[in-house]
Amino acid sequence: MLIDDLTAALPADRLVRDPDVARSFAHDEAEWAPYAQPAVVVRPHSAEEVQAVVRACVKNRAPLVTRGAGTGLSGGANAVDGCVVLVTDRLTAVKEINEPERYAVVEPGVVNDDLRAACAERGLWYPPDPASSPWSTIGGNVATNAGGVCCVKYGVTRDYVLGLQIVTGTGELARLGRRTAKGVAGYDLTGLLVGSEGTLGVVTEVTVRLRPARAAERTIAGYFDTTVAAGKAAAAVAARGVLPSALELVDRHCLAAVDEWKNMGLSADANVVLLARTDAPGALGEHEAAEILACFEQAGATWAARSTDQAEADALFAARRLAYPALERLGPLLTEDVCVPTQAVPEMLARIDAAARRHGVLIANVAHIGDGNLHPLLVTPAGDQEAKKNAQAAFEDIIAGALDLGGTVTGEHGVGLLKQPGLARELGPEVLELHRAVKRALDPHGILNPGKVFPS
Repeated sequence: MLIDDLTAALPADRLVRDPDVARSFAHDEAEWAPYAQPAVVVRPHSAEEVQAVVRACVKNRAPLVTRGAGTGLSGGANAVDGCVVLVTDRLTAVKEINEPERYAVVEPGVVNDDLRAACAERGLWYPPDPASSPWSTIGGNVATNAGGVCCVKYGVTRDYVLGLQIVTGTGELARLGRRTAKGVAGYDLTGLLVGSEGTLGVVTEVTVRLRPARAAERTIAGYFDTTVAAGKAAAAVAARGVLPSALELVDRHCLAAVDEWKNMGLSADANVVLLARTDAPGALGEHEAAEILACFEQAGATWAARSTDQAEADALFAARRLAYPALERLGPLLTEDVCVPTQAVPEMLARIDAAARRHGVLIANVAHIGDGNLHPLLVTPAGDQEAKKNAQAAFEDIIAGALDLGGTVTGEHGVGLLKQPGLARELGPEVLELHRAVKRALDPHGILNPGKVFPS
């Protein structure tokens, strides 16, 4: 009946029923998260077609999993048994870029970098820039409340989403939010939907706030012998009151993997590299660059300098973005996404190192270290079940360490499947029940991405 209803409601080319093709849409990039074979994949071309899909799922009580580009790292877009996977890759219109009001209206399948490029042509800027920005979509970024490199200064996706059009769990097409600079009418349902990982509604349109194009950035790099020393430098930057436009950590494992893959000519005589940028104008920018450099040197950098070679600086930041796919080539990755207070970063990095030693696991480190968002990448040889068991134990130790330091289990990747046990520990039963009450209210039939974020 489900397939019949979808076939009746949609043009034939919207449905993907070939099992081999459908399987390619069954999971995201979280290699360790379980997934199942979807009953069918649907690629709608309009909000009304999305609505027809949701209504068919409501009628047949069929699970519905919404997927963007599949770049997620927590299993949030993974198929469940008998589900419909709704792919937004045909919803790619940039409907409006309003220059005087500084907002854009886009469909969820628009790629992050494509939106940023379209805005740049008009002297505007959309700040959220996850490492996956060349491939990830705005809808996916909304689903996980994605962050990125410049979010240490400019905030995350939720800070830029003004409004949404969604299809509700009962199949209604609804608009949330506003296009005005201010507005407090009713509950902040827009903010609630951002980061809900497809469990509360299906996003069909996003209105995002834009900023004026920013000044050119100054880049400062520092080499350190240990992640802990680099963490102390980052904590010192925060304590000094400097707000960089980027402050990133990349270790030698990541740089070597990227260089081997892309032959970028990267070389650093260091175990850990810190990359900082400031986009403050004029004398303030010069002051911030000097302050960051001083923090690096005082924390024990073996070398630190302000970059005078823009191409070299850009290559190092590009290597930061390519770290995950480069390390994937070495074996299955288990990816962490903990976030701790900035002054706890050195201790958290020490705990990550200790977990690696304790369990005999290779852990490569990248981080949005300026806001305490750390991404240790646990690398295991393919097919080595003992190594996988050890990596899982290290993964749990890292989560426990972050919570112990007043942190959170996920800074930007979302809970999905991989972080559910940690979420339960972080929130506690009373707050989890509040989440479940919201879920029941907005998805009364329990069809929207069931089993994700927290067990139903």
